[in-house]
Amino acid sequence: MTSQVSSPAEQTDGTVVGEQRKPGGAKDVRRLDRVIIRFAGDSGDGMQLTGDRFTSETASFGNDLSTLPNFPAEIRAPAGTLPGVSSFQLHFADHDILTPGDAPNVLVAMNPAALKANIGDLPRGAEIIVNTDEFSKRALQKVGYEDSPLEDGSLDGYQLHPVPLTTLTVEALKEFSLSRKEAERSKNMFALGLLSWMYHRPTEGTEKFLKSKFAKKPDIAAANIAAFRAGWNFGETTEDFAVSYEVAPATRAFPTGTYRNISGNLALAYGLVAASRQADLPLFLGSYPITPASDILHELSRHKNFGVRTFQAEDEIAGIGAALGAAFGGSLAVTTTSGPGVALKSETIGLAVSLELPLLVVDIQRGGPSTGLPTKTEQADLLQAMFGRNGEAPVPIVAPMTPADCFDAALEAARIALAYRTPVMLLSDGYLANGSEPWRIPDLEELPDLRVRFASGPNHTLEDGTEVFWPYKRDPQTLARPWAVPGTPGLEHRIGGIEKQDGTGNISYDPANHDFMVRTRQAKIDGIEVPDLEVDDPHGAKTLVLGWGSTYGPITAAVRRLRAAGDSVAQAHLRHLNPFPRNLGHVLEQYDKVVVPEMNLGQLATLIRAKYLVDAHSYNQVNGMPFKAEQLAAALKEAIDD
Repeated sequence: MTSQVSSPAEQTDGTVVGEQRKPGGAKDVRRLDRVIIRFAGDSGDGMQLTGDRFTSETASFGNDLSTLPNFPAEIRAPAGTLPGVSSFQLHFADHDILTPGDAPNVLVAMNPAALKANIGDLPRGAEIIVNTDEFSKRALQKVGYEDSPLEDGSLDGYQLHPVPLTTLTVEALKEFSLSRKEAERSKNMFALGLLSWMYHRPTEGTEKFLKSKFAKKPDIAAANIAAFRAGWNFGETTEDFAVSYEVAPATRAFPTGTYRNISGNLALAYGLVAASRQADLPLFLGSYPITPASDILHELSRHKNFGVRTFQAEDEIAGIGAALGAAFGGSLAVTTTSGPGVALKSETIGLAVSLELPLLVVDIQRGGPSTGLPTKTEQADLLQAMFGRNGEAPVPIVAPMTPADCFDAALEAARIALAYRTPVMLLSDGYLANGSEPWRIPDLEELPDLRVRFASGPNHTLEDGTEVFWPYKRDPQTLARPWAVPGTPGLEHRIGGIEKQDGTGNISYDPANHDFMVRTRQAKIDGIEVPDLEVDDPHGAKTLVLGWGSTYGPITAAVRRLRAAGDSVAQAHLRHLNPFPRNLGHVLEQYDKVVVPEMNLGQLATLIRAKYLVDAHSYNQVNGMPFKAEQLAAALKEAIDD
């Protein structure tokens, strides 16, 4: 869904500042400036689909938004158990927001497990909508409830709405020739209809989506639409919901443009396609499916019309091997993976360093080590990206800040790879990959020109006057070697993993040549042109908060809270982690204290300490979830006051 916005951005943190009551037929309508909703249920209850549809309609309405899908690690955990709970959180507002929110205002719990797994995140006074049909004695005991929380008074501090969602859905679908089990599957659409009524969300897009999704099963499409409408009508007619809510479009949150909701993985896929078009090169993806990177493979496979070729290999090593071969052949080559796959690809990444060919290695980080937490987020691959190869094998590293920023990060990674003839690591993570936010669709004129010139003839003259092609004769500015497409007459040259002789590319075991080549490859990476680090410091603070990657949203939200409370704090965020921006050392020297929040045990802080001899203070979290702004603000406040 897309929407038009034409106002300057507003830089404020999202907080509820009050309610405006106005008549709305038989029921009141209250005006809020932001809402956080969490849908939770079994992995088979369709919570991700429900959240996606609510998000799409919210985006088309024009709100700013941020989402946090949270998947169980098991493919299908036992029904009704805590490990099997799947949730989707959406924060939407009439102003600029940065995170999916800390604490939900509304929880939709489809069973006791969903309630128990999420109740601890709710503030007092929050609304809870529960599917009472699932609160059987057996279901309660399965998650450790001795008595029903709907009856024992433990939820008295909340606005509880007990709704027999399953019964109402089955009743609404009596006219359809569906079994009870088939009818029950539509209860998520009933819940979506109810929440759509509560928050005045558009409905046309969801009904159109259902017709398209079940185009080959019109009866199922009609049943889901009927359940969706029944949920809406239930909200309109029941006495239990006396109030509905409005959150106005974020008309002042964005620069002028056309916007759509986009996830990080989708934005990254679009960025790769755009990069290939701007480079006028075919795009080749060699990949092996792995959570949470697989969606990029799925998306790119749909774009053959843009010259995209996708290859699902038998393993991680084959995937990157094919991609490196495509780079040798003149394609914009990409391989996608997560942390365990990077470990398997490390030898071929080293080969790409030696061959000096452009290759994008996209790492959607997840919890580790080993298989770790496949569906949870983490930032713990930074040191692996920096040093995880044998020998001296430097690789540039780029990290996006937000889901929408994944598009620009892909273009930047492609720029570096093509201009400097090097593999580039792009470090996204599960939070960015699965989360979503509004994205302004750029004009073509805004995209960088990434076209490259392939070698077309001899580039060196021998002492006897013979003109030859030297595959390692470098551009004096970038130190990049020429890119010769196989089959070009006269440009035949040797490649392989053994050290090359400077210039000729012939096999060389000469110690002095090896020393020279190692230092030259390092100098090439060190010399990559990256923008200076920008610092947000309106009040001349003494404390700098330095982040990278997906911590941008929580850090910025926390900094806004501190400034609103009168504290002075500066903020800077790194996109380029190798090489660092040239002014980073100077920036760090300006502050008495540097705090580095990371979803690892201090990997960026370790690099900062080693390179700049700065006493960087780490604030770390490795629980598989992104930082909460309130929690981070409290930690930063303590650092400022210390």
